[in-house]
Amino acid sequence: MSTKPGSTPLCTRESLAADLRAIGLRSGETVLVHSSLSSLGWVCGGPVAVVMALLDVLGEDGTLVVPAHSADNSDPAHWSNPPVPEEWWDRIRASTPAFDPRTTRTLGVGVIPETVRNWPGALRSSHPQTSFAAVGPRAAAIVDSHAPDCRLGERSPLARLEEGAARVLLLGTGFDSCTAFHLAECRIAAPLTDNSFAIVTPHGRQWVTVRDTVISSERFDELGAAYEKERPVLRGAVGGAQARLFDLADAVAYAESWLPVHRPEADGI
Repeated sequence: MSTKPGSTPLCTRESLAADLRAIGLRSGETVLVHSSLSSLGWVCGGPVAVVMALLDVLGEDGTLVVPAHSADNSDPAHWSNPPVPEEWWDRIRASTPAFDPRTTRTLGVGVIPETVRNWPGALRSSHPQTSFAAVGPRAAAIVDSHAPDCRLGERSPLARLEEGAARVLLLGTGFDSCTAFHLAECRIAAPLTDNSFAIVTPHGRQWVTVRDTVISSERFDELGAAYEKERPVLRGAVGGAQARLFDLADAVAYAESWLPVHRPEADGI
């Protein structure tokens, strides 16, 4: 359950499935879902009911994908919400548990992705910070081979979703949550940075640093607003939430043209 009873719509597995079908979600497709449980209203069954509704609509041939990010497996020197004392940094680097796709919790992506991560048969990609979880027949192909030095680029599940004609469902979230835009960001000569995390290696747990593209959701809300003015985006209510449904590859292509013009300061720095 979510939110205060009576203050928002009552949502059930059945009503959510009906709303999802009404906005155009189809059986058999692959969909990347960004979600806010509280935006839906009072949900009977909470996040489990939401996942059930999504799987009901997608059917046996469809595949549900969610971000399963774990941003706390990162260098504490860069933490700001909240920051931690500098004298703690070395201890945190030495003590952070290594990423384990079975047990590492999601962070900052909501309770619905955490529910999907723990769903029977769910698979999860191996990146220690920006993994994705998937349920369905295409899950293995989507999450396989997520490179540690490629958070959201060509060797991430986003590129596999693009190849597989997936769509994006923003379920009560804005375009600032749209990870697909980061795939475009990685293609337009964005600068590189050091990125650190704890992983399991053949020699045991290690704190490692790799070079990866700088990623930022700055101005993604503006990018999304421009995109839905010019390109086909299906919109409608799912419970009390505003939902948007659109083609992932089309959104990435649009972002590849928009970002260099409207966010040039991030190009080539």
